[in-house]
Amino acid sequence: MNGYLLFAVVFWLATWGLNEWLVRQHFANPALRRVANTAVPLIFGVTLLVIWECVVRGFSIPSILLPAPSMIWTRLINSIPTLWADFRQTFLKSVLTGYVLGCGLGFIVAILVDRSPFLQKGLLPIGNFVSALPVVGVAPIMVMWFGFDWQSKVAVVVIMTFFPMLVNTVQGLGAASHMERDLMRTYAANWWQTLTKLRLPAAWPFIFNALKINSTLALIGAIVAEFFGTPIVGMGFRISTEVGRSNVDMVWAEIAVAALAGSIFYGVVALAERAVTFWHPSVRGGQA
Repeated sequence: MNGYLLFAVVFWLATWGLNEWLVRQHFANPALRRVANTAVPLIFGVTLLVIWECVVRGFSIPSILLPAPSMIWTRLINSIPTLWADFRQTFLKSVLTGYVLGCGLGFIVAILVDRSPFLQKGLLPIGNFVSALPVVGVAPIMVMWFGFDWQSKVAVVVIMTFFPMLVNTVQGLGAASHMERDLMRTYAANWWQTLTKLRLPAAWPFIFNALKINSTLALIGAIVAEFFGTPIVGMGFRISTEVGRSNVDMVWAEIAVAALAGSIFYGVVALAERAVTFWHPSVRGGQA
């Protein structure tokens, strides 16, 4: 036991010192700076996995309570067909479809709300109320309405992503200052021209903020919704089933796949944000 724990402490101190050295360096070469910025979280993540492995082995923690990363990795490699089928059902069908529908509808309704003070005063409070509803309360109702297949999970994801997009887009459309709007009026710009040339570009940071938030909400909503009824496939179904069978390593394998998919999804949205809002001070500051 002492050997594993001693190695964990030494490894932690060594990687901590390495990360401290990397974050204090000021590389003139942009490529080296990007490599250093990528290496820091990677080293930190590997350190956590090594410490996790050492703690489980050092204290002889039963696998049913906390399996070691090596055990989870073995299960993941040996269960690729099952994990892929679950990923395809949950992420490719439920998450992506619900994400596109929820964010798209939220954006369109936000444009309509911006044109109507009545909708702005009447719909936004309802949006705040609905966004506070727990997914465990909404999911069973959607299953009753739309059935046990992926359509009911899409409905849950739409509900979870619609209102964050609506609220953020409405706030973003109001971000342009009165001076900028007056300038557009002096150019005889109509409402559509003002929207596309001024207000929508000013709202992009708010919109992408909603897109990033929804990238995680969509995955969480789809997985939780599968706990309340689904075909014999899906991440949520697999997690609930394998917990009942005490196959905790399979549960952690599903969690790892979900975490990886969610991180990549978030990263893709963040890269799109940098490409669209390259003019924003936060993006230009990160590139300096």
